[in-house]
Amino acid sequence: MTSIADADQPSPAPLPTHADVLVVGAGPGGSATAAHAAAAGHEVVLLDNAVFPRDKTCGDGLTPRAIAEMEHLGLGAYLSSRPKIVGLSMRGWGASQQIRWPSGRFPAHGSAVARTELDDRIRVAALDRGATMVQGVKAVGVVRDGDRVSAVEVVGPDGPAQITVGQLIVADGVRSPLGRELGREWHRDTAYGVAARAYVRSDRAGDEWMGSDLELHDGDGGLLPGYGWVFPLGADDGLVNIGVGALATAKRPAHMALRPIVEHYTNAQRERWGLHGAPMRVTSALLPMGGAVSGVAGRNWMLVGDCAACVNPLNGEGIDYAMETGRFAAARLGERDHTADWPALLADHYGAAFSAARRLAGVLTVPKAVPVLGRPGIRSAALMSMVVRVMGNLITPEDTDLVARLWRTAGRASTTIDSRPPFR
Repeated sequence: MTSIADADQPSPAPLPTHADVLVVGAGPGGSATAAHAAAAGHEVVLLDNAVFPRDKTCGDGLTPRAIAEMEHLGLGAYLSSRPKIVGLSMRGWGASQQIRWPSGRFPAHGSAVARTELDDRIRVAALDRGATMVQGVKAVGVVRDGDRVSAVEVVGPDGPAQITVGQLIVADGVRSPLGRELGREWHRDTAYGVAARAYVRSDRAGDEWMGSDLELHDGDGGLLPGYGWVFPLGADDGLVNIGVGALATAKRPAHMALRPIVEHYTNAQRERWGLHGAPMRVTSALLPMGGAVSGVAGRNWMLVGDCAACVNPLNGEGIDYAMETGRFAAARLGERDHTADWPALLADHYGAAFSAARRLAGVLTVPKAVPVLGRPGIRSAALMSMVVRVMGNLITPEDTDLVARLWRTAGRASTTIDSRPPFR
């Protein structure tokens, strides 16, 4: 196996002039795509502007669905040394519930791994399967030949260059600069997220529960349309990932200074989580959610993960979707034209759930709606169990129970009244 220490160094090899499959972005989505594509026999170049390991704004939480995707990548043994999270400890309006992850198609546990470590490990898995890594080189544009991309323009230490491509996978994150060059457009009329995270030392870094506060206040006591989280990263690390997320729409944008809210939330959790010191490495991000983008594919290119807005509108989680869409994209690389089929595949897998979730998230951007829904909800273990299944993307087509049937029905009904369905 390629060692992470060796893989951390920029590739000494010359910049390739051609890639059978070029993957731009080495986060979980891009690296998963590269790993699956290389394992299938494709010649893959994985390119990223950063030099790894690098940080990424994230809650670092892995849902059971993400655990399943890690196992698809052969990384189950790696996770055995990381935290095993059995469920969510949810609080709000003077009540609390501890809800275990449901058993079924997916593992009955999650985890939490800092993105500096997680992304690097998935990237190394791609290299172990035969992908070639190019670090510290930025993709800045494309060259078109009719309706296909014939080359990607890049800038690296040696200046500008071009890499001709057979197939292009774009996995360059929420802002997706290369996606924008290709025509990707983010539509903010449905709910999107703003979030900030930090790290802080904790006596409970080895806890087996993720903390989730559904009642989030700012420093002046005002109720915010969002939630707070505390995700333990393991006793060996001695840290928790602590953060806040809020929902917004174009009509109700989120005007808030996130750093003071993170600091306020950290202080509010000090006694409960045994926190020590000030929050460290505070970063923030803006999150397109629920497939609220168009232009996700062309004849020989596809967008995966965050840049395709494959992010859960109810909690901002996207790691499982990133790896999953990477696996789907790798399986499609032999197809002739992705223009219509890729957005149709994404809509088939996620469209109904995303439509229902972003409609509910839109309601939650109204501050007065939060306590109306949250106060009775947190007092019901049955309702919170349903929330955990929805937030964790754990309802599958194979599920036939009442909750699954109701959620699918709500999703189908929601898509019929969407002015812009997911991925359109």
